[in-house]
Amino acid sequence: MRAFPAGAIAGVNVLVVGDIMLDRYWFGEVERISPEAPVPVVRVARREDRLGGAANVARNIVALGARATLLGIVGDDEAGGQVGRLAREAGIAATLIGDPGLPTTLKMRVLGRQQQLLRIDFEQGPGPAGLERLEAEARELIGRHDMVVLSDYAKGALGQVQALIRIARGLGVPVLVDPKGHPYQRYHGATMITPNRAEMQEAVGRWHTEDELERSAQRFRAELDLEALLVTRSEQGMTLFSAAGREHIDAQAHEVFDVSGAGDTVLAALAVTRAAGLAWFDAVQWANRAGGIVVGKLGTSVVTAEELT
Repeated sequence: MRAFPAGAIAGVNVLVVGDIMLDRYWFGEVERISPEAPVPVVRVARREDRLGGAANVARNIVALGARATLLGIVGDDEAGGQVGRLAREAGIAATLIGDPGLPTTLKMRVLGRQQQLLRIDFEQGPGPAGLERLEAEARELIGRHDMVVLSDYAKGALGQVQALIRIARGLGVPVLVDPKGHPYQRYHGATMITPNRAEMQEAVGRWHTEDELERSAQRFRAELDLEALLVTRSEQGMTLFSAAGREHIDAQAHEVFDVSGAGDTVLAALAVTRAAGLAWFDAVQWANRAGGIVVGKLGTSVVTAEELT
């Protein structure tokens, strides 16, 4: 595996566009069952907010030593203000489009003794005006960056993803996409997409052998006009499909504590190492190592360059 290109990464500038979330954690202790209903009573001792979704990708990019610009839509609410504050603290250059009729996507988790007991989601898709403003901002920003990352969590911010890919492609800026759901044709023309195992099965159907997967993946890659396709396969590792054929790397042998945000970390590591000049497979190897580290942490977390090396 090629050495981690820390020096080159320091000069990399990545634009992250997509669904921004705030991950809110309430940590506490469970000592009794409620007399009102058969549910545990959590005495909250600590609260913590973390950047989630596309914002977590940007946070990981900065942690790896590159520069990140974040573009997305938030509500005119407390959670949206918190996203802006956390982004500034993380060193992210954030362009947050405020939509007063939209709640910021918020995932609130209640944990007792480090075990998640409940998650409450607040979310609503943006309207046409917000999407138009996002596209206009993207037109101004894309040409100033070395790589564009589109983080799709199906919350609506990438409703015009085809236009964003066309803009980047016209400017010669590579586009990495973390996809979500049908129809996959909307990612046509991206440089790479990174579906997980379930998403790949949704796109091409089930496979029974590695040869069958390779045929389906290469056909799918050609249909979408992709330079590369990376299938992340959990404990089975990652498989890269490109003009060079099929290249596989086994999963890193780490204890899995929490997979929240692991795809964000993989995407960030892939983006910065590729933008720093590594070949696809070398970039995938570093992304695989980053993913193996982050699943050993609680909640949406980051991996630093120091941890990788």
